[in-house]
Amino acid sequence: MVRGHLHPMTQLAHHLAGLGLPVTVAVADVPSTGNSAETIARLAASYPSISFHLLPPATTRSAVAADPDADPFIALIADIRATNAALLAFLSSIGPVKALVADFFCAYGFDAAAELGVPAYLFFASGASVLAAYLHIPMMRTDASFGDMGHNLLQFPGVHPIPASDLPEVLLDRDNNQYKTFLGLLEQLPRANGILSNTFDWLEPSAVKAIKDGTVRPGESVPPFFSVGPLVGEERESNAKQECLRWLDSQPARSVVFLCFGSASSVPAEQLNEIAVGLERSGHAFLWAVRAPVAPGADSTKRFEGRDDAAVEALLPEGFLDRTRGRGMVVSSWAPQVEVLRHPATGAFVTHCGWNSTLEAVAAGVPMVCWPMYAEQRMNKVFVVEEMKLGVAMDGYNEGTVKAEEVEAKVRLVMESEQAKEIRERTRLAKQMAGNALESGGSSTAAVVDFLNSLNISQRQR
Repeated sequence: MVRGHLHPMTQLAHHLAGLGLPVTVAVADVPSTGNSAETIARLAASYPSISFHLLPPATTRSAVAADPDADPFIALIADIRATNAALLAFLSSIGPVKALVADFFCAYGFDAAAELGVPAYLFFASGASVLAAYLHIPMMRTDASFGDMGHNLLQFPGVHPIPASDLPEVLLDRDNNQYKTFLGLLEQLPRANGILSNTFDWLEPSAVKAIKDGTVRPGESVPPFFSVGPLVGEERESNAKQECLRWLDSQPARSVVFLCFGSASSVPAEQLNEIAVGLERSGHAFLWAVRAPVAPGADSTKRFEGRDDAAVEALLPEGFLDRTRGRGMVVSSWAPQVEVLRHPATGAFVTHCGWNSTLEAVAAGVPMVCWPMYAEQRMNKVFVVEEMKLGVAMDGYNEGTVKAEEVEAKVRLVMESEQAKEIRERTRLAKQMAGNALESGGSSTAAVVDFLNSLNISQRQR
């Protein structure tokens, strides 16, 4: 399982374990996801109420996955699917299993569940709007590739119109094997006994309704849908990472712009330079988590470990750190994002629009400057800016390098303008509604109860 999906899945498992249920998280050990053993060891130490199990890789990789020139995404799905035998053996070994909850990328695990007669549910780490689009795409009858449609708007039931070019790259070319691989995953969705999504009803009401009403798949059945988010956790791994929090303590309320592009994103050195110039010109305080550029062919999923301040300084304009000392902080180690966003000094978040990051900003009530990079992030940008009204978009991300002038302009807009005041009011409301969803009687809490009822797990059994 990829890191960005594992963390919300763990949060769901933690919540279910808190209700008294025995929960095991099984993680497929595949070559392209980094050191899975190290990852689950760290999670097991942080969540002692959950059992973790590492599914060994298949003894023989498929020809597609073993090809050194294979597309990384296609190889990833092939490797995960090849662990089905290990999953089947593990499920058989642990006695009666109430349900298998499979991540979207692990949806072929439904085959193992079916062989054992175990109810199989899907965990969708993204939101309801993306899910609604994904449920509908296999129903579309067209020979045209989405990539050929340019900026033409796509109309999916219950979903804010999306420019075709903002779909994930794997969906843009119908003749590409990436598309066929991804479509194979989409075709697994209706097989689920139910779908749990990391969202909450208030945030995406139209998409939630379209899924529950079945309009996303006209004439076909749609699995029961459960909004169980926001699943937002905390990650404290080293004292060094708390330095930035101590720095934030010295800053005025809502005065700092936080920039972080996730665990699998990096930007070229030229782009780092433009960001630095824009931040310096903006005059606003900033906290910037800089991840060194990833070389072509390198493992882009590998986390930036340790600190290398000298290397980071070399990537930035000469004298930048000296000129911005006091009002700016650059961290070369990973920033504790949830805690930073919740800090009262944080006033805006420049983000790649990964769904975990988006929900963390929503739950913290922080406006976003959206700079999407890959996967469904461009779709999330559309929803955040145009439907949820919780942020603004950084222009130029699709045209090569975002210029310093644009970085400066968007920082000023989200920190100074009248529009920023409206966005801030909206983010405050979103934060309140996110909290309400997780309270006793809230929509997400009720959805978890409905999920357990679908498994005939009574209150007495929890």
